[in-house]
Amino acid sequence: MPGRARIVMLFITSILFLVIPIAGALAQESESVTTTITVADETGERVPLEGVSITVTDSAGAEVGTGTTDATGVFMLPVPGAGTYTMLLDEATLPEGVVVANPERNPATVIVEVGQTRATIFALSSGEDDGRGPAGVTVRQVSQLTVEGIKFGLFIAMAAIGLSLIFGTTGLVNFAHGELIGWGMLMAYFFNFYGLAGVFGWMAGWPAPFGDGVNVIFAALLATILGGALGWLLDAAIFSKLRARGVGLISQMVVTIGLSLVLRYVFLFAFGGSPRFYQQYTAQTAIQIGIVDITPKDLVLSVLSALILVGVGLFLVLTRWGKAMRAVSDNRDLAESSGIDVQRVIRLVWVMGAALAALGGTFDALAEQVRWDLGFRILLLVFAGVVLGGLGTAFGALVGSLIVGVGIQLSTIWLPTELKNVGALVVLILVLIVRPQGLLGRKERVG
Repeated sequence: MPGRARIVMLFITSILFLVIPIAGALAQESESVTTTITVADETGERVPLEGVSITVTDSAGAEVGTGTTDATGVFMLPVPGAGTYTMLLDEATLPEGVVVANPERNPATVIVEVGQTRATIFALSSGEDDGRGPAGVTVRQVSQLTVEGIKFGLFIAMAAIGLSLIFGTTGLVNFAHGELIGWGMLMAYFFNFYGLAGVFGWMAGWPAPFGDGVNVIFAALLATILGGALGWLLDAAIFSKLRARGVGLISQMVVTIGLSLVLRYVFLFAFGGSPRFYQQYTAQTAIQIGIVDITPKDLVLSVLSALILVGVGLFLVLTRWGKAMRAVSDNRDLAESSGIDVQRVIRLVWVMGAALAALGGTFDALAEQVRWDLGFRILLLVFAGVVLGGLGTAFGALVGSLIVGVGIQLSTIWLPTELKNVGALVVLILVLIVRPQGLLGRKERVG
């Protein structure tokens, strides 16, 4: 009992990183919102647009103010204080032929902290240089959506590989995997703003990350470590005990559903329901690569994600522990009879899978928004990527996630943005009708 009590206390202490509220004042004396409106001309150079009208409203829908961009394309408006604001770009004030590239992001929501100026981006495009076809679809549009789909697919893949490995080694469908994604995202936000002083006040004045927030890059590293720690804790405190007692997989799956609900609403209680942003890299001007626009942070995150996934693949193929994971996933009984410590392998899989999920959540939130329910929102897509690629196969999860990401974005050409996830699920159904085991899964004889 004392050992179990220590484990429970460790779990509660880790949750305190989210539950304890933090207050801090920043350097500026007032709050404001801003954006810079530019569009690519015929030569590919980005030029500012003057006279574009933008209206700002608060969370209650009351108008805060309206203004237009200046000669440099900059719009800035002071707001009454910290809070959530909506910025609506009046498309009627755009030059002829210029449109909002992502209509679902107009209006845009910005979260203004105390003393901060928050920026957002309105991506604009001109259809004149693309040869818009009869259906209104352009090569530029398809290329842009494909790049965004690959980016999103890479983020999903980091979470999907961990979920697939856990299923492959234990047979468990972990519905709490979405909360592992959310945990990493929120831990990165916590360290980005507050450091350990947010929990232990006596650390105030210490060097970062103890007494103050750190750059989001270092915060993401800390979040990945804490994600792995939570994975270790969940297996050590709960699932290893259930396996040792011979609890069935259905019962364990029900436990993951309950755990998901508990963690999700702890996140809501501690973080609140409003979306937020990290302190760094919240708004950047897109750079043009060929006919595609992409922000520097999205480009860096995509490259990092690809390198991490390649590293995970090499780890699984070349290292002793990676080969042991694949052996346990292929045939657990045979692996155990060959001298592999199956329980240690499963523990490592939980740590590795949770760390990847935490990092994937941090990357996704850095590219979009920090939301308390981000993990739950993309969990279905993670499952879709895993099933599409083949249950229990790490490489299948990668391929499936990329297909899901691209399918979601391209579906917005024909479907309303609110229904974009339907495109990925339709692809999933069609592929499974033809190949029930998934793209890279193995056929199994039943009966």
